[in-house]
Amino acid sequence: MQIKPVGSKPRIIVSGILFWYPLAGVTWQFLHFMLGLRRLGYDPVYIEDSSRWVYNPMLGDSTPDAEYNVSRVAPVLEQFGLKNRWAFRGRYEGGRCWGLSEAQMGDLYQSADVMLNVTGAQELLSEHARCPVRIYWETDPVVSQIQVERGDAAVIAALDGHTHHFTYGENIGQSDCPLSAARYQWRPTRQPVVLDLWKQPFDAGAHSYNTIATWQNRGRDIVYRGETYYWSKDREFLKFVDLPHRVAARFELAAGVDDVTRSLLHSHGWLLADPVHISSDMDRYRAYIREARGEFSVAKDQNIRLRSGWFSDRSACYLAAGRPVINQDTGFSRHLPTGRGLFAFSTMEEIIAAVEAVESDYAAHCHAAFEIAQAYFSAEKVLSDALKQVGLE
Repeated sequence: MQIKPVGSKPRIIVSGILFWYPLAGVTWQFLHFMLGLRRLGYDPVYIEDSSRWVYNPMLGDSTPDAEYNVSRVAPVLEQFGLKNRWAFRGRYEGGRCWGLSEAQMGDLYQSADVMLNVTGAQELLSEHARCPVRIYWETDPVVSQIQVERGDAAVIAALDGHTHHFTYGENIGQSDCPLSAARYQWRPTRQPVVLDLWKQPFDAGAHSYNTIATWQNRGRDIVYRGETYYWSKDREFLKFVDLPHRVAARFELAAGVDDVTRSLLHSHGWLLADPVHISSDMDRYRAYIREARGEFSVAKDQNIRLRSGWFSDRSACYLAAGRPVINQDTGFSRHLPTGRGLFAFSTMEEIIAAVEAVESDYAAHCHAAFEIAQAYFSAEKVLSDALKQVGLE
């Protein structure tokens, strides 16, 4: 099978972590890119061609055997009309090629006009150098900017291999964000969301503000200019652990926690849900968001104190579902409208005020949430704007 472009549109390869991390949130993330590009008239092909082992959530560990990951992701791609538009190849001993054949992948590498490296996780191969536009699409800002300032040769080489650099750190380079944008032109962008996949009829009876999160991460803290900046969200949740006792609303957290933490959260009025159960199924993940009363969540210390402006893929989906979002401010309040449908907080008092505002006119805030998604996160708008900046569209 020869892969052919649609009309005169450029050929686009999308790469990232779709097969490496086969949970629903990531799968939705990449579907938004693929389907958004299709709606703009492109014929994108997803290729993951990496030397790293995949992560199997059933094992809770990395493995060279990608069969489980492919079995979870490939049917979803086919369900959304992307059959014969994907490939996974493990570039390690015993690694296999799935989806498109190696010959078909070679054809794409020879003729692609654009490589969109979402998350920046795809290591650049010699074959990628043939592609004239190579976009680094950063979804987790802060660490790369710090590593560049430190002169990290490996990071700089990876970034230098791309022709354009986009980031969800919309505040990088602004006066209240110390992160440097000197070496690279970090272009601010946002999460593309295919809105009609999330839009939900208004439901006044939705009961809990919830979110899906990793409670604790280890080994990703970073020291910058003499201060330690933390990656793990548990530090931030614990600052507001008494929230359910402060307002007349229900709060649920889908996060894996140990027994001591579970007891602590329950004693403060939190409901808990199983994140693996929710994230192992696309429809279940979407339903969890669409059936929420709204989202309440915190951010990572790195983004908060350094004011990166980062905003969450998951939160953008809540907005698209017409669910109000109350999120810890990372500087995103400089770039997105807040106060109706979307709230940025730094203190407990601001959270309480936000919940009371939503509850005072729930229907209006649900409507405002969707309007924000429509204006700022529509996949067609986000991707079209980015492609215009690199000389396409």
